[in-house]
Amino acid sequence: MLKSINIGYSGILSTIGNTPLVRLTKVVRDDDLAVFAKLEGLNPGGSIKDRPAYNIINEGLRSGVIASDAVIIESSSGNMGVGLAQVCSYFGLRLICIVDLKTSPQNISLMEAYGCEVELISIPDPVSGEFLQARIDRVQSLMSSTKGSYWPDQYSNLNNSGSHHQTMREIVTSLNGKVDYLFCATSTCGTLRGCAEYVRQHRIPTQIYAVDAVGSIIFGGQKAKRLIPGHGAAIMPKLFQVTLADHYVQVTDLDCVVGCRRLARQEAILAGGSSGAVLMAFEQVMHKLKPGSNSVLIFPDRGERYLDTIYSDEWVKQHFGAIPDAWQPISAEEICLTATY
Repeated sequence: MLKSINIGYSGILSTIGNTPLVRLTKVVRDDDLAVFAKLEGLNPGGSIKDRPAYNIINEGLRSGVIASDAVIIESSSGNMGVGLAQVCSYFGLRLICIVDLKTSPQNISLMEAYGCEVELISIPDPVSGEFLQARIDRVQSLMSSTKGSYWPDQYSNLNNSGSHHQTMREIVTSLNGKVDYLFCATSTCGTLRGCAEYVRQHRIPTQIYAVDAVGSIIFGGQKAKRLIPGHGAAIMPKLFQVTLADHYVQVTDLDCVVGCRRLARQEAILAGGSSGAVLMAFEQVMHKLKPGSNSVLIFPDRGERYLDTIYSDEWVKQHFGAIPDAWQPISAEEICLTATY
């Protein structure tokens, strides 16, 4: 007999969304620009991925695509796995998450604490050389051998991007409709697509800057090794559309480190790697933005999961040779003088 599941926005899941929008007052010196951070790390599972995790599973249960005794199987670099682990725990669903060597031990421990079964892929796909493809191959293998299984497929599921209509609605409401620029990191492109769709559907005059990683192929870059999980992609996400962003900016792994450490020391915001990337992308183009404008930077997660990497002096020295002098804010004039794009 199938168990009954009370679906809907209740319990701990009711706290997903409505995250704070705070003004950044120290990290950038420019009185003509108002810069706000959307702190998605304050979702209950610690990241923006709580939104699509809930939306995908809840809609699947509501529509009957997911049975009450289903086995959820997904590939994740970390945050989506944690978000799904929390949601599946609440709904009493079994979850198997496929991760790889770049997934932080903290994220793995968090998934397991919720009861998730974690499988680690240690060998990349032999053809592409990518862990992502190897993870997806393992998901598909498990799907074929596991009765009643369901793959959320965050890389193509429209309930991923659909969850971020609400993200953008919250931003627009908080700023009374005046959102001149939005800066958003890319990976599955769910956040980018959802926010862009909301902007276009409601005819909001917001220019969207997509923030991609150097080494990611999303905007036609050359594929290369990347150290920061969940930022950029080595395989083109099916959710991506070339018209989603008005502009794009690519940042390096070192940029992520500098941005994160500046946020921690200047704004007392301990944020994850892609948040640092978004800040540094903003700094690249801030001299182009119109005076009196409002810019919103979406910060996807918290920094505790990066204490052994981005915030570790030893790790930074190992990968970059030196710890950057990241603490001083940058002015628009300085950015204009040093811009190399």
